[in-house]
Amino acid sequence: MDDRSVVGGQWGVGSGLRVVTAGLLLLLGVRLAAAQENGKAAGAATFKAKCVLCHGADGAGNTPLGKQLQAANLRSKEVQKLSDEELHKVVHDGQANMPPFGEQLTDDEISQVIQYVRRFATSAKTAKKQ
Repeated sequence: MDDRSVVGGQWGVGSGLRVVTAGLLLLLGVRLAAAQENGKAAGAATFKAKCVLCHGADGAGNTPLGKQLQAANLRSKEVQKLSDEELHKVVHDGQANMPPFGEQLTDDEISQVIQYVRRFATSAKTAKKQ
């Protein structure tokens, strides 16, 4: 490649730079999507390992232990309206009958669980429509 414009079918530096930039942006997008999928899978795995016993697989809190402890319905508007920071504090520090998980989970794991719990709002809306 040389630094001339596209003349007679030859590539100039500007054209080559645009191709390289487009390729890098595409690669970044693919990596970001893969990281998000990994985060979703990790959030689901952590939820199943730490939360299902009380909150249930659907997050409604209708398990025997969840009913006994009055576990929050994670699908509810009251829970879903909380900010990520507020939910992080609840998971990290505990609240009411919920124990703290700050010593068992990293901040990233808590954030992944919160993103997983956010899906329950969509599930609850879909269930109401049916």
